[in-house]
Amino acid sequence: MTAEAAALHGAVEPAETPVTPESWGKLGMWIFLAGDAVGFGTLLAAYGAMRATSADWPNPYDVLGINLTAAMTFLLICSSVTMVKALEWLGKGDRITCRLYLLATALGGAIFVGLQGYEWSKLIHEGLLISGMHGHALELAKGHGAALFGASFFIVTGFHGLHVTGGVIYLLSIAAVVARRPDPAASYNVVEIAGLYWHFVDLVWIMVFTFMYLL
Repeated sequence: MTAEAAALHGAVEPAETPVTPESWGKLGMWIFLAGDAVGFGTLLAAYGAMRATSADWPNPYDVLGINLTAAMTFLLICSSVTMVKALEWLGKGDRITCRLYLLATALGGAIFVGLQGYEWSKLIHEGLLISGMHGHALELAKGHGAALFGASFFIVTGFHGLHVTGGVIYLLSIAAVVARRPDPAASYNVVEIAGLYWHFVDLVWIMVFTFMYLL
């Protein structure tokens, strides 16, 4: 190898190793989300299989209703917008506004979890249990009581609720990171990665809402 070729090889070598600590973080989050997507997909597929093969599966709209859940869905979609705005303002160098949007996103998630808890308590009071349906819930189902309806509802929505709860804690910790780092550029990557998680949680809920409440 000539001296000129060696110099050229040395000049292009850094471009051949594009993996950086920042890209490793994103890759790790994408791998986690891919595995999580398989988990949610399996749960929804199992729900669809049980519903398709059950002769007495109740109409979800009659038992669950839709008004409260539609409001919860709208709230979660709005939280995705505030997450986007947080990253946008951090890119402009405004850490304070970024933190406000992060806190607004976390607040939206916390309200969502609170409303889900209220929905659960209401449905349990009406007789929708993980073991089946009783009382008023059975009447709402017009006499059709599938034993697996309650179990599938609480497992799928509960699994998603845990993700939202974890996301709220995650966002609060990221807001603290942004506050500690004086350079906005130093926090951009961690906020972007948190945004990937939050948008995933929102997208999964839209699928859960569609499959378990609307169809």
